[in-house]
Amino acid sequence: MIEIAEPWFLPILAILLFGVAVLYASVGHGGASGYLAILSFFAFSPEEMATTALTLNVLVSGMAFLSFRAAGHFRPNLLLPFVVTSIPAAFAGGMLNVPPRYYAWLLGAVLLVAAGRLVWRARAESVRAVVSAPGAAVAAGTGAGIGLLSGIVGVGGGIFLSPILILRGWATPRQTAAVSAGFIFVNSLSGLGGRVVGGNLVYGELLWLLPAVVAGGVVGSRLGAVRVQSEGSRRLLAVVLLLAALKLLLLGL
Repeated sequence: MIEIAEPWFLPILAILLFGVAVLYASVGHGGASGYLAILSFFAFSPEEMATTALTLNVLVSGMAFLSFRAAGHFRPNLLLPFVVTSIPAAFAGGMLNVPPRYYAWLLGAVLLVAAGRLVWRARAESVRAVVSAPGAAVAAGTGAGIGLLSGIVGVGGGIFLSPILILRGWATPRQTAAVSAGFIFVNSLSGLGGRVVGGNLVYGELLWLLPAVVAGGVVGSRLGAVRVQSEGSRRLLAVVLLLAALKLLLLGL
């Protein structure tokens, strides 16, 4: 991994994370999987990476949620059954102090899912018919599982929830983006709370990257409610996620 010893590394990271924020916010996501993929190529601790990713998630998904809600795509009755269990589960996950080796495995697996999600998304968005709402038990179980993993790794869970909502016919693509943004926002806040209690809230030099990501979130969230995201940009990010996932899985070995 690249050691962060020179000050010019931070501006480069800021530019990269700005681009990730634009891309993810445009589809209602916070971007944690993208941030973590990029940070995994540098010498940051798991605590710094997870804390920073969750913080960036809160900022970017919050802006995305407001934009999609203002455009009339938010369904509160769909979000609530999932977050009732995901919030405490994310808090519990944030409290856990996972050894670096296991964190690398978990994050690598999450990034593989995220890469597949980006490649799959264009095809999945053709499934637009909303046929039903999820049962309370199904939503609660799904929310708890996603929330726990989100708190441990430092993601908001949107990469897991979004395909479920669309493939099960529970929401249209833009409704999915709005619900996912809200889901990511509350889970990321809860995960940060767990990290405070568990003593795992660490930023280090990464605190200086927040303004760039906020700017990317503003741009992406405003574009996402009215424009379709570029297929080429999704594929490029998918490659980055895949490379980072493979690196982390090998590191875990």
